[in-house]
Amino acid sequence: MTPFRLRNIPLLSRVGADRADTLRTDIDAAIAGWSEALLLRVDRRNQVLISDGRAVLNRAVSVGPSPPENAVFLGKLDDGRHVWAVRSDLQPPEDETTPVQVLDLRRTGDVFDDVSAQLVATATALLNWHDSARFSPVDGAPTTPIKSGWARINPVTGQEEFPRIDPAVICLVHDGHDRAVLARQTVWPPRLFSILAGFVEAGESFESCVVREIAEEIGLTVTDVEYLGSQPWPFPRSLMVGFHAVGDPEQPFSFNDGEIAEAQWFTRAEIREALDQGDWSSDSSSRLLLPGSISIAREIIESWAALD
Repeated sequence: MTPFRLRNIPLLSRVGADRADTLRTDIDAAIAGWSEALLLRVDRRNQVLISDGRAVLNRAVSVGPSPPENAVFLGKLDDGRHVWAVRSDLQPPEDETTPVQVLDLRRTGDVFDDVSAQLVATATALLNWHDSARFSPVDGAPTTPIKSGWARINPVTGQEEFPRIDPAVICLVHDGHDRAVLARQTVWPPRLFSILAGFVEAGESFESCVVREIAEEIGLTVTDVEYLGSQPWPFPRSLMVGFHAVGDPEQPFSFNDGEIAEAQWFTRAEIREALDQGDWSSDSSSRLLLPGSISIAREIIESWAALD
């Protein structure tokens, strides 16, 4: 079989801005850059305003003369301006004639340009973490943000907490030739299928997790587990690590953990036809509906389907 690689960088893995991590602890530089900085507003539903493929960035000084406690530093643009984010109601751009839309990164992230995709993904992940990390896991004391939003500290003990990321594997199982497994979760409507995924457990490697999860979810024993790529998935704070592996179509399925309602082997031709029909959001009558382009699942499926 032709070597299997991702054809494109997953949409949420695009890099468009300098994360400028050294500025997170340089308070003087952060304050000095605030007067010219830009601000991304993310509401409670993780929505942002977008105009012509770009996230709407307001002037940072609109919220005060210095970074507020709840602001998180996202990096800097090519022109050197700093970019911050806050959880707040959305506000239109200063140019009121600019047409805007309210969009959700998870559902419509494919319309974002590279810079906006990176900024919104980072802001969403950080702000979601702050929402759930306001108290110390050690003694329950209230914590306060430090390092420009990239850590929280217990003011009594000095214990620091950092943004939590939950790693998960996502894997396309194929037979090494012309067929691949797609599955439907029990909570999904009929015809919605994707590849298999699961969270990494303590003390487990990514590759071991792939083998375990697939055995638990559909009862297949897989081999030749190979890495493909990764993508942040800030809903609320995951990192999706993509793989492919080989399974035996003669081995029967068994749904051992109750998460999967059904699984089937599909030919490459069937999957190509389904890809041509759009994605889960389409009104297609196709018997097979596949994930949208914002997910690494879509990129993995498309890359496999494109093989000769």
